[in-house]
Amino acid sequence: MFLENTAGNANGQGWIEVITGSMFSGKTEELIRRLKRARIARQKVEIFKPRIEVRYSVEQVVSHDDNAIHSTPVDSSANIILLASGVEVVGIDEAQFFDDGLVDVCNQLANSGIRVIIAGLDMDYRGLPFGPMPRLMSIAEYVTKVHAICVRCGNLANYTHRLSEDDKLILLGETDIYEPLCRVCFSKGSVRR
Repeated sequence: MFLENTAGNANGQGWIEVITGSMFSGKTEELIRRLKRARIARQKVEIFKPRIEVRYSVEQVVSHDDNAIHSTPVDSSANIILLASGVEVVGIDEAQFFDDGLVDVCNQLANSGIRVIIAGLDMDYRGLPFGPMPRLMSIAEYVTKVHAICVRCGNLANYTHRLSEDDKLILLGETDIYEPLCRVCFSKGSVRR
């Protein structure tokens, strides 16, 4: 289990935390919780999200439960380095939508003494590793996997099933397009309703 160090990087040492799981599992909720605690500890915090993520808000990271925190939308991971000077904690939401350069950016931030907290889907709708997330999990000091509840059987869900016939890798949506499923229900062919 992850033990949160609210003292942040008072000793000048940075690290990487990854929060991952399926859609509707509470990844963003946990990211917001950790970032708000860092602010309570009077740490300088900056939050980033990919510019394409506009489901709830252009300039906020918003959970499915409507908790929100101000963020800076960026076009690429390289922008994060430029905008993160002087901070102690960097939060990154929807990391799966970023380019592969995000791994180097997070390493660079952590190596410079910054606590980096990342949230993102570990698998796409096909059940395959998604974007830079596998590499981010491999370099992180802490990985937290959260689970949704399977909407078909009630077990723990770790897959995101797409209800739409659209086969684009990136398709923003909510419960109208996606549902969380357990391994058994997902492997039953992900029958579209």
